[in-house]
Amino acid sequence: MLKLLKELTAASGVSGFEAPVRSLIAEKCRPYADEMSVDTMGNLIVFKRGKKHNAPKLMIAAHMDEVGFLINKIEDSGVLRFAEVGGVNPRVALGRRVLIGPDKVPGVTGLKAYHLVSKEEEKKTPAVSQMYIDIGAQNKEEAEKKVKIGDWVVFDSDFVRFGEGKKRIKAKAIDDRIGCAQMIKLMEKDLPMDVTFAFTVQEEVGLRGAKTAAFNVEPDIALILEGTTSADMPGVDDAKKVTRVGGGCVIGCVDTGTIYDRRLFDFLRNAADEAGIPWQIKNYIAGGTDAAVVQRSRAAVRVANISTPVRMLHAASTVADKDDMENGLKLAELLIDAIAAGKVK
Repeated sequence: MLKLLKELTAASGVSGFEAPVRSLIAEKCRPYADEMSVDTMGNLIVFKRGKKHNAPKLMIAAHMDEVGFLINKIEDSGVLRFAEVGGVNPRVALGRRVLIGPDKVPGVTGLKAYHLVSKEEEKKTPAVSQMYIDIGAQNKEEAEKKVKIGDWVVFDSDFVRFGEGKKRIKAKAIDDRIGCAQMIKLMEKDLPMDVTFAFTVQEEVGLRGAKTAAFNVEPDIALILEGTTSADMPGVDDAKKVTRVGGGCVIGCVDTGTIYDRRLFDFLRNAADEAGIPWQIKNYIAGGTDAAVVQRSRAAVRVANISTPVRMLHAASTVADKDDMENGLKLAELLIDAIAAGKVK
């Protein structure tokens, strides 16, 4: 799965500009798909037939978009002004390598020189509107030959394995390319029942794609695969660490957008215990998933969630653990098997 994740995290897919990563995902899904389509919103909907056709209708979803930036001005000097797309803290935006637009024009984010910063400014985190991107252009005319106003911007971040056994992964956009990778790996298997896979768009700006995907698919049950916040760092109170990287996959119970179906939650935690799969829940209510809008679609949908803990979420260098990823995949397989066998009531 790590080879696949490396490819997926390298692709660009800022919210509203998911075409590059969607094309790559479609290429990976094509050998296993019985039906595949892109809806008006941009969601990639993939249907795969399984052995059983009369089980409850199951949709598995993960969002393919990532946080990033948008070019909104080209200065006479040739530097670019930009705005956030999604929840990017300005503190992680400064001094970063970036890639701009479909041609992946390289640049670096910057700020006015330190010796020009006042004592008051020194105490504050600068706003993104105060920053710029340098692409090496000498003037506006030269910059306009390489980029356009409205081009998207992504972090330029290598995929690195590190730590004992190289189990830790550093890359951009692990949230939620890990969920996308897990869905593709599920698709490679002989499934016990029909499953619809929804690779959704614009999650980072308000769960927009999932809302239309659920309305279209009309599932009875939905499983959301996500990358979720981990704050297990020095200086953070234990009660606010949310999840722990390396502590197991996260089973959704309650978050800021959803109270997950209790019977599905009970099944997942019991199945994990029986299979010896390490798991955890959020010990601090933070974040949310596409489940919030899927649950409320039409006459309501039963929703479950399995997430992978990710440190430094929404930054250039996010970190996750290989075992957490693989255990989440195993647990998702157990849920599919149980629904197909009629064991999930």
